[in-house]
Amino acid sequence: MKIAIIGSGISGLVAARGLHQRHAITVFEADDRIGGHTHTVDVELDGQRYAVDTGFIVYNERTYPNFTRLLARLGVETKPTEMSFGVSCERTGVEWGSRGLASVFAQPRNALRPAFHRMLRDVLRFNREARILLDTPQEKVALGDYLCGSGYSRAFVSHYILPMGAAIWSADPETFLRFPAASFVRFFENHGLLTANPSVCWRVVRGGSARYVEKLVAPFADRIRTGCPVRAVRRQRRCVELTAGGEIQQFDHVILAVHSDQALRLLVDASGLERTLLQKISYQKNDVVLHTDASLMPRSRRAWASWNYRVADEQRARALVTYDMNRLQGIASAQPLLVTLNGTDRIAPERILRRFVTHHPVFDAEAMAAQKRHHEVSGVQRTHFCGAYWGYGFHEDGVKSALAVCRSLGMEV
Repeated sequence: MKIAIIGSGISGLVAARGLHQRHAITVFEADDRIGGHTHTVDVELDGQRYAVDTGFIVYNERTYPNFTRLLARLGVETKPTEMSFGVSCERTGVEWGSRGLASVFAQPRNALRPAFHRMLRDVLRFNREARILLDTPQEKVALGDYLCGSGYSRAFVSHYILPMGAAIWSADPETFLRFPAASFVRFFENHGLLTANPSVCWRVVRGGSARYVEKLVAPFADRIRTGCPVRAVRRQRRCVELTAGGEIQQFDHVILAVHSDQALRLLVDASGLERTLLQKISYQKNDVVLHTDASLMPRSRRAWASWNYRVADEQRARALVTYDMNRLQGIASAQPLLVTLNGTDRIAPERILRRFVTHHPVFDAEAMAAQKRHHEVSGVQRTHFCGAYWGYGFHEDGVKSALAVCRSLGMEV
């Protein structure tokens, strides 16, 4: 069969890898590079070159089983990393990190702050009590409503739960309160975050995440068309027509491995159900900057962590988080190599190395209800949908989604 795959992120590439030996595939990518959220940037700093990940960074073998098997089959080298978390609050001056007691009490005065002690007690309480939602899931109960109804402190919400969730999902803090509480707790439980000493071992791809992409596409690299955006997809009775590169091409099937909103824009004959489900899963824009400006990090060096969330003094619509790539990738550079989301206006221009824009899915009860109806639209009218947005939005979800599409087309991978 002739199969068109639109999008070269993790989902599109895994689908292509699973199908290329038995089918005539063509991968269409609008950008001039492949990989989607896997984006390793080569930069020169003080006469040395470094490969820095600016999108996908970490995974673990416990909750990324399919991605782990993929890396093993490809022979990709990986190494352990540290997944610590820290918070700086411009409103209260509080700073703390998760790397042991010295980091938790990075500011000695934290020991004298009643609100800080209340936050720590609430962390232990949440870890203990929130598990009840795993036994009696209430997907329609939003995280914000659960926290408010359970009497958790403002410090716990502002300096722990919101920063943690907003950083993990690159989400608007206020919008994130609409995240279904049961799903949030289930994610925390699966990732070992409902314990004071998480046992999950996180890893990174040695040399940058782009190394796995290179090996993944090697057998079908000649079937990838970069810089070739698809303008329209129209389903006919015996084929699917794609408008791309100034021409109309016919395929037996099409795999839409792009974001939900992008998929909907491409479908000129979208059904009512396709519109309903895809519109329920929206995306939000995030500005990404690779830089060397340490002013975005906590003032106390003891509070520095792999992921550093900043509670801004002013009202901000998007998460402000900085990733310490030296710590995460084990990069030994004289200057800090940092990746910041949504803090471009705070970074000294001369410290900026690269700038990008990414988009991340927004999850609420309606989005998660739509996910459960994936089977009602995927595989219908020769059209298949895959992408991390059908899960929690991470690499493992993208792989699982692609494997499901491969199976629907008769391939066991």
